[in-house]
Amino acid sequence: MPPSSNRPLSPHLQIYRLPLTGLVSITHRVTGVLLVFGLALLIWQLIAVSAGEQPYLAMQAWLALWPLQLIYWGFVYALMFHLCHGVRHLVWDAGFGFERDHLNRLALAEPVCALLLTIIAFFAL
Repeated sequence: MPPSSNRPLSPHLQIYRLPLTGLVSITHRVTGVLLVFGLALLIWQLIAVSAGEQPYLAMQAWLALWPLQLIYWGFVYALMFHLCHGVRHLVWDAGFGFERDHLNRLALAEPVCALLLTIIAFFAL
């Protein structure tokens, strides 16, 4: 049977607006993928440390470049974001935070808390 011309269509992606919790969930997945690449960088650092003084100094000089510093702190932010998202899931596992207002407040708090934890880590090092 051919589709009726007056049938409603699903909203197009340019019209449909994801809820805040959906955006945070997608961000959590993206940062998870980025953490894999950051772990590769961390493994490279550990290999350089175990290889001796010269490879370690070469790695340190390479990591002193500002683009790699930006990647490094992006990795730290992704790690902190994952931590905050895990805390939100622990709150849910305890049976709290399922009201719409609470969901949105927690979703807003995640990136802010991750940024604050990253700044704290920056000044602690």
